[in-house]
Amino acid sequence: MWRRWRSVGGVFVTALKLGLTSFGGPVAHIGFFHKEYVERLKWVNETQFGNLNALCQIMPGPSSSQLGIGIGMLRAGWLGGAAAWLGFTLPSACLLLSFALGLETWSSGQTGWLQGLLLVAVAVVAHAVWGMAKHFTPDRERMSIAVAALAASYFFASPYIGVVIMLIAACAGCWLYRNEDIKVKPVDHEMNAPLISRTSGIVSLGVLIGGLCLLPWLVSWSSGIALSLFDMMFRTGSLVFGGGHVVLPLIKSELAHMGWLTEETIVAGYGAAQAVPGPLFTYAAYIGASIGNGGQAILFGMIALVGIFLPSYLMMGAALPFIEHIYRIVWISRALKGANAAVVGLLIAAWYDPIFTTAVQTPLQFVVAVTALVLLVYWKLPSWSIVIAAALTGSLLFTP
Repeated sequence: MWRRWRSVGGVFVTALKLGLTSFGGPVAHIGFFHKEYVERLKWVNETQFGNLNALCQIMPGPSSSQLGIGIGMLRAGWLGGAAAWLGFTLPSACLLLSFALGLETWSSGQTGWLQGLLLVAVAVVAHAVWGMAKHFTPDRERMSIAVAALAASYFFASPYIGVVIMLIAACAGCWLYRNEDIKVKPVDHEMNAPLISRTSGIVSLGVLIGGLCLLPWLVSWSSGIALSLFDMMFRTGSLVFGGGHVVLPLIKSELAHMGWLTEETIVAGYGAAQAVPGPLFTYAAYIGASIGNGGQAILFGMIALVGIFLPSYLMMGAALPFIEHIYRIVWISRALKGANAAVVGLLIAAWYDPIFTTAVQTPLQFVVAVTALVLLVYWKLPSWSIVIAAALTGSLLFTP
């Protein structure tokens, strides 16, 4: 028992160190994980790391966080997965909670720096859209799916439209690429996750499906904001493909029908999220804290944070005992082609409204946004440095 708790503690400390230092988004996070977990600690080997990373790419949710959770589960079971999530998430969640708590006070006297954060979001999402478009829409079929998703997101206003679009796009991918030959990759047999039984994996999947089915029903019988917030984040964490940048359009779509936050507040937090280490999904903590009032802010932030990450924890626990069988389901790869193409369309829609329409009102603001994009794309500056520079520039140029 003591050895198990020591393993859990080691997972937490290691994940916390990564959470404090991992800047640069999911791709950079995976590089940090490889160096720490494979090269230095040797908790997993190259094959295990590669298989686990591939599994995270085909599941919805935050891929880098799921990878950490999976390694934590292989190391110390269910508690290890929880420790890995908590350590990696805690630093950025605390920073974004603090930002949400101080936003009203800070923005009451000066708004220029806030405008700078909005312009950073324009640059960051534009960069993400371009990168994802090159990767996810390389042919006319997938580009057509992306355009259809973009159009549908505007013509059908509903908090569930993002989820519906993703499901339809996945079906379209299965049909369009039905004749494509999918090669099954070999799986390291040590990946059977002995600390997590198949029975508990099935229970975990049942909890996930039960949450998706029961939470909307409970919300319909309750007028509480906390339950509605948890339901919104749980659904988002369960069905979002494409990484942290896709969280914004899905949350924006949900919030548009609730009237809880202004678009300026939504986009400002997204800009601030670029400056912190760790997963971008901790943006949910900012949203929850911004919705809460006074003493409820921290509570709502925690509810939103747990809600959006819980599906990833449940999915990883459900998938690990069956990983070899999952890789043999060839239609998953075909469905992902369509779903990821739809992600590009949804991200373009979110980039235009609310990000661009909220942030860019004057030619000077457009110039600042383009400059931030050039620094990000061509000068390869880290996101956090561009956030700081944009906030300072905004204070100088846009403060009344």
